[in-house]
Amino acid sequence: MNSIHFERHEDIGTIVLAKPPFNRVDLQYTSSLREAVHAASESDIRVLVVRAEGPNFSLGGDVREWPGKDINWFRTFVAEVNASYRAIEALQVPTVAIVRGLAFGGGFELALACDFLVAAEDAVFRCVEVTTGMLPIAGALQRLAERVGRARASRFSMLGDPIPGTMAGTLGIATHVVSDLQLDAEADALARHLASGPTRSYAATRTLLKAWSGGGIATADAMMLGVTMDLFHTQDVQRGFISTAKAFDADIEPPELVFEGK
Repeated sequence: MNSIHFERHEDIGTIVLAKPPFNRVDLQYTSSLREAVHAASESDIRVLVVRAEGPNFSLGGDVREWPGKDINWFRTFVAEVNASYRAIEALQVPTVAIVRGLAFGGGFELALACDFLVAAEDAVFRCVEVTTGMLPIAGALQRLAERVGRARASRFSMLGDPIPGTMAGTLGIATHVVSDLQLDAEADALARHLASGPTRSYAATRTLLKAWSGGGIATADAMMLGVTMDLFHTQDVQRGFISTAKAFDADIEPPELVFEGK
C-alpha cells in the first residue's frame, strides 16, 4: 500500500499518512500524496480529513535521502510537495487536519494547508528546518505569519521553538485543542458537522479568505459579490431563507438545518 492513501465514508473523505511511526516526507510521499489529493478532488465528498497512522502526524522531510542530490532534483521535489499542499487548499470542500504527537517541518506545513486544525493538547508543532540551515519551504513561514503575526512567525521559524498543542490553540494555529483521548471524537464530530453543512457556502468562504490572504480587504471586497451571488438560487439557501422566515413569523430562533450541499 502507498505511504499515503485516500479513503471515504459517505460524504467524508480522508487522506491517511500511512507510514508510521514517523510518516516522513520521503521520495514516495510526493507521488502518493498527489494521487490521494487527485482522488479526493475527483470524488463528491463534502469534507476532507487529513490524519496519520501511528503516534505522530509527521516528522517532515526525510533528510537522509537528500545529500548528494542535484539542486534541480531538490527544487523539483520541493515544488511537487508544494503543488500537493496547494491542491488541498484549492479544493472546493472544507479540510480538517487531525494532529497528535509530532508535526515537524513538512508535516507541520501539511497541517497548515488545512482550514481546521484539530490538535491534541500534548501535540508538538515545530519548524525544524533552521536546524539544517534551511527555512520552511512548503508554506509554513507565510502561513504562520498570517495566523500568528510576523514576530511570532520569525520566532518559530528562526529559533525553531517547539509549539505545544495548547499554545497552538491559544495563538490561533490550531482551531480545536482537546486531550489525546478526545481527539478522534472531536475531529469526527467536526467532520460530520461540516459534511452536513452548506458545502457551496463553505467553498465561497474559502475563496474569499484566499483572496483576502493574497490581496487584503480590497481584493476580497472586489470579488465578494461575484463569488457569493450564485448561492442565492441554490437549494440550500432557498431552504435556509424559508426556514428562517418561518421562525421570524413565529418569533423563535431559526432551527439548525441539515444541508444537502446543492
